[in-house]
Amino acid sequence: MKKRIVYIGLTVLLVIVGGYGYLSFKSTEKIITFETAKITKGTISNTVTATGTLEAIKTVQVGTQVSGVIEKIYVDFNSQVKKGQLLAQIDETPLLAQLAQSKASVDQSEAEVKYQKATYERYKVLVEKKLIAQSDFDLAEYNYNKAVATLNNVKSVNDKNKINLAYARINSPIDGIILSRAVDEGQTVAASFSTPTLFTIANDLTQMRVEAKVDEADIGKIADGQRVEFTVDAFPAKKFSGEVTEIRLLPVASANVITYTVVINAPNPEKILMPGMTANASFFVTERKGILLVPAKSIQFTPDMEAMAIYNQRVQGGILPSSKGQDVPGNRQTESTDKTVWVKQGLMVHPQKVTVGVTDEIHFEVLSGLNEGDEVVLSMSSGGTATKVKTTAAKSPFMPQRPGSNRQTTK
Repeated sequence: MKKRIVYIGLTVLLVIVGGYGYLSFKSTEKIITFETAKITKGTISNTVTATGTLEAIKTVQVGTQVSGVIEKIYVDFNSQVKKGQLLAQIDETPLLAQLAQSKASVDQSEAEVKYQKATYERYKVLVEKKLIAQSDFDLAEYNYNKAVATLNNVKSVNDKNKINLAYARINSPIDGIILSRAVDEGQTVAASFSTPTLFTIANDLTQMRVEAKVDEADIGKIADGQRVEFTVDAFPAKKFSGEVTEIRLLPVASANVITYTVVINAPNPEKILMPGMTANASFFVTERKGILLVPAKSIQFTPDMEAMAIYNQRVQGGILPSSKGQDVPGNRQTESTDKTVWVKQGLMVHPQKVTVGVTDEIHFEVLSGLNEGDEVVLSMSSGGTATKVKTTAAKSPFMPQRPGSNRQTTK
């Protein structure tokens, strides 16, 4: 009787150990997980960056054509001026004296011309009647022509002095704002060899431009009309918009680096941009808005076929998921726009051929093969030899447990 009880006890113990071993073995299967992402709509943009300087579209340096002492200045820095407005006045005293002197020379020459003309006409009648020698007439004609030439000369000097007197009044050539004033009242300016700059005037600062220096490696990507965004250090959180208006052909060499000047229009309605500011510009070489995007990581994904086979056995009883007529050993790619991604539908994972367009190296534009909301696989991982032992699957509700025996262990 005791032996029978021992046999029964051993049998029960073997059943318990066998069941525990079966459940433990079952729990050591590899755990396969997928990282996925959904197809959504968004924007792809590729940019070229460059730095440049803000400038007024039109800047005029106002100088003086005559030398003299600045008698009066009527404007200052940041003054708004109109075309023709008086900016400064040069002392006219010496200029008026020169004009009076030249006017006296004109009067004198006119009197001389009048006298020589009368002599010439009188001698002309006499020579026709042969009452005087031909040489006397020739001399009278010469003196008359000389007096006329002298009159013309002194008239031109007088006209020049009139112009110089007008130059004593410095007027604005354009509508704009005074950026700089280089003279003060009482200062003497000399225009002997070059025109000195008195004022720098920029016209409408609500319309400015950026002269950006683009590297020769990127200049081929720039085109007229291209959209540009730029920032300035004074307002780092604010983005300003513009577009390319000119690509200058003259290369600029600096430290063996070749750049080209690209002009960008920069609307400035708030007048917060100032001439001379440094602009950090981004040229939008490629830009697509509201398009379907697939992560580049999903196109680069190549599954572990052994782990995928294990996953397939669990999901479909060992049947490889349908590849929809495609030969997909792993995730082969070609240089064409046809790519392959792995799509997850519920528990099913299958390869899908897609046609892609532009890329920003993070996403690709989807041209065909996927729809918004589709879920694509980015990566997969399996437990490998690190397996979880689910002790809760083998415990008996009738047996007491020692403390800590319900913890999961990893081998």
